[in-house]
Amino acid sequence: MRNSHEKAGRPILALAPMAGVTDSAFRQICKSFGADVVYSEMASATALSYAPEKTLEMLRFSEAERPYIVQLFGSVPEHFVKAIKTLSGFQSHLVSFLEPDGIDINFGCPVKKVAKQGAGAVLMNNLKLAREIIKSVIGHTDLPVSIKARSKVGQVDILKFLDKVSDLKVEAVMIHGRSLDQGFSGPINTEIIKKARDYFKGIILANGGVKSYEDGMEILIKTKADGLGMARGSLGRPWIFKALRTGQSVERTPKAIFKVALKHAELTIKIKGKSAGLRRQAIIEMRKHLCWYVQGLPGARKMRTELVKVNNINEIRKILK
Repeated sequence: MRNSHEKAGRPILALAPMAGVTDSAFRQICKSFGADVVYSEMASATALSYAPEKTLEMLRFSEAERPYIVQLFGSVPEHFVKAIKTLSGFQSHLVSFLEPDGIDINFGCPVKKVAKQGAGAVLMNNLKLAREIIKSVIGHTDLPVSIKARSKVGQVDILKFLDKVSDLKVEAVMIHGRSLDQGFSGPINTEIIKKARDYFKGIILANGGVKSYEDGMEILIKTKADGLGMARGSLGRPWIFKALRTGQSVERTPKAIFKVALKHAELTIKIKGKSAGLRRQAIIEMRKHLCWYVQGLPGARKMRTELVKVNNINEIRKILK
C-alpha cells in the first residue's frame, strides 16, 4: 500500500484541506515551495454519490501535485462507499479523473451548513457512526485512509476518539489543536496532541496556529508530532513551507510577493479558464487570494479595494505593477 505521509521527510509539511481555497492552482504553488503532501478542498461524499461531475471537476489534479489526498465529508456510510467507487478510475465525457494517493475523512469542519448534515466536527461526537464511516471507507479502498479531527468536540476529545478507532487501519491523523468551541482562534492544545501518541501509532500531524518558523518549531517540540498541517498560515504566504524547512523568515519584499501572486493568478486561469466566462469566474475566485497576498503591505487597503473588483489578468498586472 502506498503511504504518502511515510514517503515524506521529517517533519512532514502538509497543506491542510480548506474549502474554497486548496484548489489545484494553490496546491501547485505550495508544492513549488516545498509542501510534502497536499489535500484537496473538502468534497461531499453525498455529491459524489449522486451527481459526481461537478465535484470531480473540483477535485481534478495534476501529477505534479502528488502525493495528493482527497478529503471527504458526510454522515452516511453508504455515500462514502459510493464516493470511493466513483474516485477509483472514474471517467466520463466531462471529466477524466486520476486516482489520488489517499483518502481523508473530515471530522473537524465547524461550518454550520456542514454541521446540519451531521458531518464535519459534529460527527466526531458520534463515536458509533464515525467508526462505521471509517470502517466502511477502509473496507472499500486499497488507498491509505487518514482522518482530520479537532482536539475536542462536545464531550469527546481526540484521545477518546482515537481509542474508539484504534483497531482500524488509519494511516495518519491531522489534529487541529483547537476545540470546536474555539473555532479558529485561541491557544493550541499541544499537550493533548502529544498524548495522542499513546492512542495512535500512525502519522500524527499538528494543525493550527503556525504562522512562522518559530511557531512551527515550538509546536513540533511540544507535541512531538511527525509534522505540521498548514492551513490559514499559508494564505497569501505559500512560501511558509520553505521557511519551515529552512528556517528562513516568512517576510518577503512586495516585489517578490507580487511575482508569486501573479504566477498564482496565471496558473488559476490556465487550469480553470477554458472559455471567457470561465476565465472571469477563475479571476473572481482568485480575488480572495490576491487580498491575502497584499495583507500587511504598505498601501494594502487601497490595493484590496482594487483587487476585489478585478475581472481579468491585465487588471491584476496593472495593480501589482
